[in-house]
Amino acid sequence: MILFGKSVVKHRKLILLLSLLLLVPAVFGYVNTKVNYDILSYLPKDIETMVGQDILVEPKDVARLREQMEQVDHVSKVIWYDSFADLSIPMEMLPDELYEAFNRGNCTLMAVIYDETTSADGTMEAIGEIRKIANKQCFLSGMSAVVTDTKNLSEKETPIYVLVAVALAVVVLSLTMDSFLAPIFFLLSIGIAILYNMGTNYFMGEISYITKALAAVLQLGVTMDYSIFLWHSYEEEQGNHPEDKEEAMAAAIANTITSVVGSSITTIAGFIALCFMSFTLGMDLGIVMSKGVVLGVICCVTVLPSMILVFDKALEKTKHRALLPDLPRLSEWIVKHYVVFGILFVLLWIPALIGYQRTEVYYNLDSTLPEDLSSIVANKKLNDNFQMNSTHMVLVPREMERTKLNKMIQEIRELDGIKDILGTDALIGPGLPEEMIPEGTLDQLQSDEWKMMLVLSEYKVASDEVNKQCDDLEAVIKKYDTRSMLVGEAPCTRDLINITATDFKNVSLVSIGAILVIVLLVFRVAALPVILVGVIELAIYINMGIPYYTNTVIPFIASVVIGTIQLGSTVDYAILMTGRYLQERKSGVEKKEAVLIAHKTSMKSVFV
Repeated sequence: MILFGKSVVKHRKLILLLSLLLLVPAVFGYVNTKVNYDILSYLPKDIETMVGQDILVEPKDVARLREQMEQVDHVSKVIWYDSFADLSIPMEMLPDELYEAFNRGNCTLMAVIYDETTSADGTMEAIGEIRKIANKQCFLSGMSAVVTDTKNLSEKETPIYVLVAVALAVVVLSLTMDSFLAPIFFLLSIGIAILYNMGTNYFMGEISYITKALAAVLQLGVTMDYSIFLWHSYEEEQGNHPEDKEEAMAAAIANTITSVVGSSITTIAGFIALCFMSFTLGMDLGIVMSKGVVLGVICCVTVLPSMILVFDKALEKTKHRALLPDLPRLSEWIVKHYVVFGILFVLLWIPALIGYQRTEVYYNLDSTLPEDLSSIVANKKLNDNFQMNSTHMVLVPREMERTKLNKMIQEIRELDGIKDILGTDALIGPGLPEEMIPEGTLDQLQSDEWKMMLVLSEYKVASDEVNKQCDDLEAVIKKYDTRSMLVGEAPCTRDLINITATDFKNVSLVSIGAILVIVLLVFRVAALPVILVGVIELAIYINMGIPYYTNTVIPFIASVVIGTIQLGSTVDYAILMTGRYLQERKSGVEKKEAVLIAHKTSMKSVFV
């Protein structure tokens, strides 16, 4: 390791030059990486709701276009009541279900169907065009509209909270460390690693907007520890090499690699555990963050020491007295009362587990969006005027007999929370012959193999009521033909709830198991992995249980992301302190004194 450190020191200017040149392809990759804003698209592709969605986006010939909205690219069809009956037919001759399905008071309802998936670029472009066409009295609701608004909001706000995180980090580090300039170099080094990470996402094809929003801030927080450790090691080695800073840095790099590699492997293991999720957003986030940690470590032991040595004079001029004390009395007090803390450790498990198990999560992410967003206003209007909160799509084989189909439709109408059913067979029924249906309408609502019906529900997506409704609706359509499929945001979200419930348990078990093995291999002491993971898991349960006691509902993704990150990052501190303790014990220091030394030397780095 010392030879690697000397090599970095010797070629520091070349390393800095190469790191800057590599930013060019990194920025290109970052700008050209596609971002997926549809969280439901990460569900397994073989579940029925996703198979049915794929059928819906197959290319179909549209019989005719309906005015300006139908002329927008990627709009497959626009369904209004004249899709089912010619406007020349007197209103009184139309079935009540047909008129009331589309008209309430002074409001009318139109259903827009796209030829691409919910979050496809074409669909979001179509949303923008439709909004330009529509005046202020028109409202565009639905998942595609929400996804479009989420994209716009995310692109606007993500840079802001990244800048806030950077600014706060600069302030805290400048005050708690002994140099005002050193934190700037920390952030520049990490910033380079973040750009490398985000740029190499180009080779993944696309990443989730959640991954894009979280990755930079998480990488900053997780890998900052490595920079702090290098700095403290460099200062310590300067005491051993007072006349040769290059030698001190070479030794510091060697020390950092030895210490950081072990802790970074545990962090990476936590993120890799996310890849075991059936819900592939976990793999998306896991790969990006694992890659980010690796790149963070590489930059920490190459780019950062090169910066520190090249700008050594500037660093010396900005040194100051650290405001954070060594806190020796706190360490002594904690070690002195270890029995009390041991008892607290045991007792805290009870409220922590209760809170962790009872913390509520929500799956409908648009519930956290600002209420003045166009899509949220539109969803509220739709509920107020038509008592609709979600729309299901039912696909049935085209050859199903009409009498059988009518029976199925009647059963669907009798289910709780069903407001209307839009489809030629549902609205026209046996009372109106197909000849009265406008030319081309049947082709809009059916393909060579499938017929489609829109089922309007008064229940909100992700609610217990709509999940039961989806189960009941699926049971009805399967009774008449097992090939029938239920598609839409609500059934997809129901599948999301069921799948992630199992996924999160698997991720927790895999990450704990991996870290147990890694810590055991690092320290080769059987009891230590159990103690370390036990302490960290208690901290996770306390953290995740607090929302229950504060009556706070958290997003579903937080439970797995926070748990994985907290496990991966805090094990670094545990390994740092434990490693120092074992080192002191090998030197013949008595147990209690060894714990005190380890606590004192680790406290400052851990606190910062």
